[in-house]
Amino acid sequence: MRPDKKRLYILTISTLALLLIACFLSGQNSGRIAAAILLAPLTVLFWFLVKKRGIPSMNRQTVTLLLGVIGLVYLILYFLTGISFGFLRNPSFLKLGYILPIATVIVSTEVIRWIVRAQGDKWADLITYFLCVIAEVLALGNLHGIHNFPSFMDLLALTVFPSVVGGILYHYLSLRYGPLPNLIYRGLTTLAVYFIPVSSAIPDSLLAFARLFVPLAVLLFIDTLFEKKRRYALQKKSKVAPIVTAVAVLILAGFIMLISNQFQYGALVIATDSMTGELNKGDVSIFESYEGQAIEKGQIIVFEKNGSMIVHRVVDIQRVNGQTQYFTKGDANEEADGGFVTRAQIVGIVQFKVPYVGYPTLWLRSLFEK
Repeated sequence: MRPDKKRLYILTISTLALLLIACFLSGQNSGRIAAAILLAPLTVLFWFLVKKRGIPSMNRQTVTLLLGVIGLVYLILYFLTGISFGFLRNPSFLKLGYILPIATVIVSTEVIRWIVRAQGDKWADLITYFLCVIAEVLALGNLHGIHNFPSFMDLLALTVFPSVVGGILYHYLSLRYGPLPNLIYRGLTTLAVYFIPVSSAIPDSLLAFARLFVPLAVLLFIDTLFEKKRRYALQKKSKVAPIVTAVAVLILAGFIMLISNQFQYGALVIATDSMTGELNKGDVSIFESYEGQAIEKGQIIVFEKNGSMIVHRVVDIQRVNGQTQYFTKGDANEEADGGFVTRAQIVGIVQFKVPYVGYPTLWLRSLFEK
């Protein structure tokens, strides 16, 4: 193995290992500081020990300007959502404890990504992709704030999944146009919010969907606009990997759309045996969001009661003092549920189920309940 390649592997593997260790050892809210402290000197080592190679591109300036415009539009649209959802005081406004570590992580990962990608080594490139994703999760997520299953899912939806998808875009841009487009785009979409005293109260579920969808849309847009000739020139090469990636991202986006319950349809994993026969434990029920539709006896509804989401069948409907009361029962239960359900408690009406696919979610949930 050539000395330069040996240095490349040692640096990439060491950086990945150190970031993984930081995931477990950094204290609460200190992940971003740990990532910054680790990456800053390692970036210097990459700069001086790995031979830098040029990345020729005819469209670098155009793409850099375009990424700046896209990033600015994203930032404006984010704050415009506050007109619908309201605004909140930004607790991280001008806090150097947030800004400096995150800025360090962004600059360091993009410099390392650019240096490694230019080497044309697929294994070092793959390792660098994962170390950049882990660094972003450390910088933007709170790994030690995971106390239960909902907080774990929040970390996945708001930080991990967007970092994975965003990493695909950044890797793509870095190879073709260098680090500057990524630095400008990430500066606007990630860092700029810390310089504004208010933030949008957009629901986390919609924010997670945007963070997942926007990088994919930007990648497809840039690829279609500037890489059409390159794509035709490489058409004989395998297209399995891009297709698999696109399908996986679309499935993930659809999943987040469903579990967000912010759209016409939602999804809920069946976690008990109360509806066995119709809806078995581990099934995923797909429901239509309730917006005042007529509900008939025998329909299965999703409703909220005592902080829990319940999926049971309507067995009786009564009108008492101008209020419609729905009485429910699990098909496998001997007795009806206590009390009644009002329209304000109804979340949706079950339309169909997807068998078994909810078991991984139940398994993850069980890990937090032990």
